[in-house]
Amino acid sequence: MMLPVAVAVTVLTFTPLTDPAASPPADEWSFTDGSGQTVTLDEVPADLVMHASSAAALIPLGIRPVALFADQPVADDPQLRGLDLDGIEIVGEQWGQVNIEAVAALDPDLIVAEYWPIEGGYSGMEEGSTHDLMTDIAPVVGVEQGPSVAAMIRDYERFAESLGADPDAPDIAAERARFEDAVEAFTDALEAKPDLTVLAVSPSPEALYVAVPSGSAELSDFVSWGMHVIEPEPDPAFPYWETLSWENAATYQADLIIVDDRRGDTGLAAALEQPTWQLLDAAAAGAIADWPAFWLRNYTAYADQLEELTAAVAAADEHLVD
Repeated sequence: MMLPVAVAVTVLTFTPLTDPAASPPADEWSFTDGSGQTVTLDEVPADLVMHASSAAALIPLGIRPVALFADQPVADDPQLRGLDLDGIEIVGEQWGQVNIEAVAALDPDLIVAEYWPIEGGYSGMEEGSTHDLMTDIAPVVGVEQGPSVAAMIRDYERFAESLGADPDAPDIAAERARFEDAVEAFTDALEAKPDLTVLAVSPSPEALYVAVPSGSAELSDFVSWGMHVIEPEPDPAFPYWETLSWENAATYQADLIIVDDRRGDTGLAAALEQPTWQLLDAAAAGAIADWPAFWLRNYTAYADQLEELTAAVAAADEHLVD
């Protein structure tokens, strides 16, 4: 899914075993997902097909899918960067398009994808018949896409633990500690520049999309850690963004601009083709950094991006604009 969602993170819950007489068999697996549905299987699912976002979260936790489907070519998907995909079948590389026959041939126990409450659908299956075709093969479950990446990672840890993973394994604990150190350094850098303002944008040839911080999980994290991200006026029918024509690109001024990097440098390249891009003071000053928009799903990637953003904050002039 390519859009942010401003919703609360659902705490993952499991069927309580309070009544011994009513207890399910010991090997039965039950999980209540982000949509509120509870899926119960006779045994812990082993063969999983995952959306790329879920794979990016679960592979580092030791849970590997037999196949995955993505919203873009896997080689270009930032959330899969650096992950070992050896032996994992790719059954889709375009949003909303999944090779149903290939999924059915794998006979998976479970299909894992994030639930997006505003759209009322799961990643890559929000529209059309894909969801129905997938649920005919196996139950579809997943954590809720919420307003905090850090919270989503914790939700994924609980989900992985239900499948037999150990979230406290030494390698996972080490990456968690590195992430916590990165958050501390990021917070310290922001505290040192209390007047710094930041604008989060996604440029296209047609328009400049200004992000609503509460509609993006990582921007919400940044705000909670002390970053002053400018609040635009969202379109009520499309509440994740305010859409500005390029003639109005300078509506908001900030000391630092962070640019959606989901498709590499294509967004920034689109902005640089517009003469009005230079009317933004930060753009004219070269005060631009990457915004890891909507793709962070594990501690390693999050720590990497926070370290880069910390350097950008440290280099920024908090008094570039009034």
